[in-house]
Amino acid sequence: MLTLLMTGFVLGLVFNVTPGPVFAETVRQGVRGGFRSALAVQIGSLVGDVTWAVIGLVGIGLLLQLESLRGPISVASMVYLLWLAHDAWQASRGEFAIHATAEEIDHRQALRSGVLLSLTNAQNVAYWAAIGSALGGRRIKEPTVRDNLVFFAGFMGSCTLWAFVVSALLDRIFRRLSIRWARLTYRACAIAFLMLALSLVRQFLVSRETPAIQTPQTIGQP
Repeated sequence: MLTLLMTGFVLGLVFNVTPGPVFAETVRQGVRGGFRSALAVQIGSLVGDVTWAVIGLVGIGLLLQLESLRGPISVASMVYLLWLAHDAWQASRGEFAIHATAEEIDHRQALRSGVLLSLTNAQNVAYWAAIGSALGGRRIKEPTVRDNLVFFAGFMGSCTLWAFVVSALLDRIFRRLSIRWARLTYRACAIAFLMLALSLVRQFLVSRETPAIQTPQTIGQP
């Protein structure tokens, strides 16, 4: 059980440290709102992490049904990333404030951003379809409910720890940030959102030209 718990923890860490839209939004929100805003994005993203984790643990049957939804999910993600790119770029050109007071910051907006970015991440479908291969290497061919719960605990424990660690680190960095560098950070985030959106467009077009590949067995399916 300890091995399964650590497997979930390590895979959760790999899942979170990979640069993506959630990290870019965490940086963007943290520039102005500090620790609480960055953490709000990360906590919001945990909603999507839990959703996709549960779907992955339910089994490959449900995941394969969701394959038909990857197109609409990708489109939704593209649209939202493009909107975030536009919003970040416009914010960098207008009136700019850093180290804002708690009354000036809407942490709920940061929370919603984290939720939407995580739920509309089509890569989660492929990620959880591939989890079965990793667990197969651990010789877990017929996982029990207990196995699933232990793996889920390790995965979500890693995600939660990462949320607090990355928020604290970004907060320490942004405390010393000047207005000029804050503007550059916003523009860098806007470019990152745009590049991520274009990457999704490319993947979407390639997936439509490539025949579907059978996904590996996940841990919820014997």
